[in-house]
Amino acid sequence: MPTVISDTSSHSPQSPAPSRHPSATVVLACLGVFVSYLPVVGVSVALPVLQQALDASTAGLQWITDAFILPTAALLLTCGMLGDLYGRKKAYLTGLAVFCLGCLVCLTADSVVQVCVGQAFAGAGTAALLPSTLALISHARPEPGRRARAIALWTASLGLGLTVGPLINGVIVEHVSWRWIFLPSLAAGLLAIVVGAAVLPDSRATRERHLDIPGQLLAIIAITGLVYGVIEGGSEGWSSAEAVTAFLVTAAAVPAFVLVELRSPCPMLDLRLFRSPAFSGAALVMAITLFAQVGLVFALSEYFGLVHHASTWDIGVRLVALNGFTVVLGPLVGRLMNRTSPRLLLVTGLVVGAIGALCVTFFRAGTGTGTAALVIAVFGVGIALAMAPITTIAMDSLPHRLAGTAGAANGALRQIGSALGPAVFGVVLTQRTLDTLPGHLAGSGLNPAEQGEVLGVVSHVGIQAGAFLRLDTPAATGRAQGAYGAGFTDALHTCAIVGGVGMLLAAVIAYVLTGARRTRAETD
Repeated sequence: MPTVISDTSSHSPQSPAPSRHPSATVVLACLGVFVSYLPVVGVSVALPVLQQALDASTAGLQWITDAFILPTAALLLTCGMLGDLYGRKKAYLTGLAVFCLGCLVCLTADSVVQVCVGQAFAGAGTAALLPSTLALISHARPEPGRRARAIALWTASLGLGLTVGPLINGVIVEHVSWRWIFLPSLAAGLLAIVVGAAVLPDSRATRERHLDIPGQLLAIIAITGLVYGVIEGGSEGWSSAEAVTAFLVTAAAVPAFVLVELRSPCPMLDLRLFRSPAFSGAALVMAITLFAQVGLVFALSEYFGLVHHASTWDIGVRLVALNGFTVVLGPLVGRLMNRTSPRLLLVTGLVVGAIGALCVTFFRAGTGTGTAALVIAVFGVGIALAMAPITTIAMDSLPHRLAGTAGAANGALRQIGSALGPAVFGVVLTQRTLDTLPGHLAGSGLNPAEQGEVLGVVSHVGIQAGAFLRLDTPAATGRAQGAYGAGFTDALHTCAIVGGVGMLLAAVIAYVLTGARRTRAETD
């Protein structure tokens, strides 16, 4: 018999206790999500440095990224439920503590495995932070207009973490060891723990719930199996035992998860949430958008590092516009959502983002920084216009009492998309580079022996070979790097098409499904 925990609040489900410090709660929620997203892109732009320092393969670099995202995706739903059961403040503080532990592990790392372990702890902490921060905001700002503005600030804080992380890490790796890129996240997390413990009020769900252990285990198996299959399939071959086994496990775990959740008296993921067309649409759009955004960040970071040979700082500067507009436009988007349809903003943002992604197909190996920054800015404006409306539509489509669960479900799909982005785009980069490289080498002026040497190095090492590709003479090295850069850029174009078409598909889904948005008042 599962242990059932009921709400001890004296307030009814329709009248949750108001937050004593609503403004401080919103600020701390924004600080929590800012801290948790500092390492996301910050670590991605430092991948070329980590590759050389730790002798990591392409698959190893993908795992460094996904080691953070996978536990975030797999544990979000359970952490959302734990916050509903035991209190969102406790979930917030515990998430920060686990996140800081992960940063500390990475700070002392001397291998890819230890970095992955630290990233996994940080990701588990983030899994507690994302639903708890949204639920704290929903409790502190129950009025729809003020809640929309608070969610816009939350989204802007997320974007700020994604924006300044690469810049901070760029400065750090230029002057000290790469390990210190995890220190700012650790310091900011400890600060948030101290202030949050003193200031944050607590809140929890107003209905009986219990932990869904079978559902949690099946979710972990399904999500991990899918991402593992994509990464290993790209590196070892799609017919390899590892990839085939992973996909078979995922294929068995997904329907089992659905059956368990349908039969559970208190499911981890209440599938009835998806009866709301608006919630279903927003959740699917969130997954696709994050798939395209995080995937393109991974691909562009590799492009600037391996083709342009840019430093970590330069990569961060070039990617500022991608997430920076989420910060700059966040307050404006919050006001616009009170004056116009969130669906209109969402569809507009997705279309603009798709145009920006597709414009990446015009990049060449020698594309200048100004042109690249302009294209990335277009993509960034689209993301900025879309992110807050997605979250607002999802949160407004369900009852107030389901704020934690809705935020966790929405966040879980966000992280699944984020996990699949680097996995899929990494595979595309590797396969397309290997497919197109022979043609570029044939026209490079290298002799057959030199062409074979280059192909052998890239086939053995993967796309990271571009960081140290050298032949016997400077002239031959230049030709080899030119051919490699052209092949890699062709692969980047394929990634851009995948991301752009995905965002156009998301725009269609948003237009069709999110128009039927229900309010909390209608569903409470």
